Amino acid sequence: MADPPRYPGGKSLAPSRRCSPKGEARYVLENGIKWRAMPHDLPHWSTVYHYFRKWQKEGVWEKAVQALARRDREREGRYASPSALVMDSQSVVTGIARILQTTEKGGPGETTGRKRSKGGSARKG
Repeated sequence: MADPPRYPGGKSLAPSRRCSPKGEARYVLENGIKWRAMPHDLPHWSTVYHYFRKWQKEGVWEKAVQALARRDREREGRYASPSALVMDSQSVVTGIARILQTTEKGGPGETTGRKRSKGGSARKG
């Protein structure tokens, strides 16, 4: 087996065996800290963030949430998957309005915020 890649100076790029990136990502989310503010006894923040984003793109977090929801439903004596959906018309209208307000880039349109002129103040005093 090949050695994991290393930083200049010899520090391994691979996550530490004593820590799991899932646990560290959970630490960041539970404590509401910035990635760069992770304690130094945990792996480097960029390593943890790399794995967090990788798993996010692969759908790992979504699958975990779905599995936990199914387990909770079964524990409560209900079917693992819900058999009905309740949706009100306000939610549908709001969702459609958000879709229509997006720009070509997919972000929100320029409909939020107050328009300000680029000139000086109109008041004289």
